[in-house]
Amino acid sequence: MSRFFQRFVFVLAASIFVALGLGFTLGQFGFFGVHAGGEQDGAYRQMHVYAEVLKRIQSDYVTEPNIGAVTTGALHGLLESLDSDSSYLTPSEYKIYKERPSTGVAQIGITVSKRFGYATVVSVLPGSPAEKEHLADGDVIESIGDQSTRELSLAVIRLMLEGKPGTTVTMSVIRPRKSDPDKITLTRTVAAPPALSEQQYDNASILYLKPGELTAARVDEIAAKLKAAAKTQKVLLDLRDCSEGNAADGLRLANLFVNQGTLATLEGQKFPTQTFTADPARFITSAPMAVLVNRGTYGAAELAADAIKGAKRGDVVGERTFGEGSVQKTIELPDGAALLLTVAKYEGPDGKKIQDEAVTPSVAVGKAAEDDFDVEAPPSKGDEPLDKALELLKAKNS
Repeated sequence: MSRFFQRFVFVLAASIFVALGLGFTLGQFGFFGVHAGGEQDGAYRQMHVYAEVLKRIQSDYVTEPNIGAVTTGALHGLLESLDSDSSYLTPSEYKIYKERPSTGVAQIGITVSKRFGYATVVSVLPGSPAEKEHLADGDVIESIGDQSTRELSLAVIRLMLEGKPGTTVTMSVIRPRKSDPDKITLTRTVAAPPALSEQQYDNASILYLKPGELTAARVDEIAAKLKAAAKTQKVLLDLRDCSEGNAADGLRLANLFVNQGTLATLEGQKFPTQTFTADPARFITSAPMAVLVNRGTYGAAELAADAIKGAKRGDVVGERTFGEGSVQKTIELPDGAALLLTVAKYEGPDGKKIQDEAVTPSVAVGKAAEDDFDVEAPPSKGDEPLDKALELLKAKNS
């Protein structure tokens, strides 16, 4: 048995033992008609099938395969078959992942996730190199350099987009309604975070707030604006393309508008269930409100929108959100590799998992994501979601 084959069986066994320890069911892989009938027994049988498949590849494939590459590809596929956030990192990838700097990192100005196997742009930072190259949410990054994003884990994709200020990254991007990919080169920069945007509408009866990001400081800013506003002033909260922030601040934002009840629940098979309820002491305004969302609404912003919708505090207007609401655990393997494994998912007040079903607006305005690739779809005029949200608010009594 070759060294690479031994490594594959060893790492695969370690991966499955860890998964079993966390309570994950790995049955129903269905390779060559073999299906796991139970939980742990099924997983052990599938491990044996994996080993047999690799042995056949090594002995019978048309040319002598690179077993190391086959091993890595199989482990990537094993983790990414669970969800886009779960990843297998090779020893070299994990070393870079651990040693990445926490500050001063230059980026190109996009939030990226994976959809249908490829890196997908979630949102674009205003004024960033990505915006200057006209990247938009929904664009698919087919490759970074000469590496297909289909063959890369999400964690590695994000690492490849970061770098030192002034360095460049070349990508092949598939844009809606274009048959051929665009090859673009972007220069990484250290961008300033977006500022809180504030406007007054309808003779100052409606306060419009666009956070841009959901950090602790930004939620504090919004709280100060709400406290300074008249008690009867309606609020339009624009969470479109808001993709940065953590879950705690997203829930804290919702609490400013919701004074009681469940905001969200976090649970997993072996993860202690956490229920997040509104704190009346943090509640600020009961004035009529509406929330704007789109597919660039991601993570913490989705939690906020779903909590407000679930409490029936206001209309959620726009497009279906991206669908991100999970917690990952880093599990180091004996050979220096690591798993980034999703261990829990957030549920909204309605019990639906945001990661799986996203947030559906109560008033849908805008096109579905699949319409991006409809060459006959007419471009939208003006800001229809904003206009609709203002119309709804104007009709409400303070």
